[in-house]
Amino acid sequence: MQPAYWDPMPTARRLTESTSHLRASMFKGVWEERNWRNVPGPFYAGETDSMAIGRLDAPDHICYDDDHGGGFGGVFVFRQPTDEGQVFDVLCGASLDLYEGYHWDGDDRWTVESVRDWWADRGRVREWAVAIAADWGADTHPHWGYNNDPQFLGHYHDAAQGHRDFIAHIDNGLEAYLRGYLFWLDQRREPRPGEALPRL
Repeated sequence: MQPAYWDPMPTARRLTESTSHLRASMFKGVWEERNWRNVPGPFYAGETDSMAIGRLDAPDHICYDDDHGGGFGGVFVFRQPTDEGQVFDVLCGASLDLYEGYHWDGDDRWTVESVRDWWADRGRVREWAVAIAADWGADTHPHWGYNNDPQFLGHYHDAAQGHRDFIAHIDNGLEAYLRGYLFWLDQRREPRPGEALPRL
């Protein structure tokens, strides 16, 4: 049975100490520069340039934005890891960022109030995700200029799938995760089976 909240940080620290291409020093993202689409949790992306390859390692956790015009901009974490394999995927995805713009100190940054504020404003991010999934999931994009080249379609279609997965997560699963995360932020321990969780 999946716990209400599982702390991924001990696994993340262990992996950065034992895996050659993963290291704690790659987490240099700045909280104040974080992408507003990041879901609350320990991992987030700030100013990044992953060349839109982060999803190669973590398609269930990383999405791309369009903040730099019609093409790919930065990245954000749309689903936090909930087991050891997912932590490894997120770390591998983060390791591809040229700016080392991810960070894993969200537990020290998020508060119960700010998580509730993010959730209350989830309609904004969901509306954005619906629109970009429709755009990037299409087969023709005349406003993209050179990116309208058919060789890029598969990449854009994969990115659109990530946005659809994000929408599905907002609609089913994220609320339960965030209630467990609120417990963690307040108590600094994982909830025991049957313990009441805070409401969003």
